Amino acid sequence: MAVYVIGDLHLSFKNPKPMDIFGDNWENHEEKIRKNWIEAVKKDDTIILAGDFSWAMNLEDAKLDFGYINELPGKKILLKGNHDYWWTTLTKMKQYLQQNKYENIEFLFNNSYKIKNIIITGSRGWAINEKQVNEKIINRELGRLELSFIDAQNKCNNNEEIVVIMHYPPITNSDTLNKSEQKFIQLMKKYDIKRCYYGHLHGKSHIEAIKENVNGIKFKLISGDYIDFKPIKIEE
Repeated sequence: MAVYVIGDLHLSFKNPKPMDIFGDNWENHEEKIRKNWIEAVKKDDTIILAGDFSWAMNLEDAKLDFGYINELPGKKILLKGNHDYWWTTLTKMKQYLQQNKYENIEFLFNNSYKIKNIIITGSRGWAINEKQVNEKIINRELGRLELSFIDAQNKCNNNEEIVVIMHYPPITNSDTLNKSEQKFIQLMKKYDIKRCYYGHLHGKSHIEAIKENVNGIKFKLISGDYIDFKPIKIEE
C-alpha cells in the first residue's frame, strides 16, 4: 500500500494538444506515463495527481483521459490545477464517476485522505510570483487548504504525518517569502507540516523550483516533465 504522487499529466486524447513547447521530453509523454506508472504502482497503492490532469474543457470531453487513468493500477486522487477546466462541482464530478463506473478515482477538495501513517491534504493554490497578485483568490485557496488541514486533524489518532499536495508552488526562487508566500508557509507551520509536493512548473520554469527545506518544511517539485514522468513514492 505505497503512496505515490505526480503532477501535470496534461492529457488530451480527444483533442490532442502538443506539449513539446516545454521540451522534447514531452514527445509521446502519455506512453512514458503509462510505462512508468505500471512499473511502479500496484493495485493496492494510491497515487495523487497534483493538478492539470486533462486539457478537456468539460467532463464529457475528458472521458478518454479519465478512462486512461482508470485502467492504470492503484487508487487515484485528483487535485485541481489551473488548466483543469473540466472541473465542476463535487456532486457533478462524483455522479460522472458513477455513471462511467470509474471506481478507483476520487477528488481532493476541502478534504483529506488517511493512508497508513500519513494524511494527504491539499489545494490548488495560486500564482504567487506574478506582478499582480490576486489576494482574493489566494485567501480563498488558503481557506480551502485550511479546511483540508482541519479535516486531517479530525482523522489523526496516532500522530500521523499530514502531507500537503498543491498544484501551484507555494514558494518560488524568484521572490522567496514575499507576502503571499509567507501566508502559505505560515499556514503550513500552524499545522506542523513537514512535507509539501507541488507541480505547475515546466521547461525553463524549473529554475523557479524550491528543492530544499524552508522554515522546517521540505518542498519537492513533481511536475511530470521534471520527474521524467515517473511517479514519486512518498510513503511505503
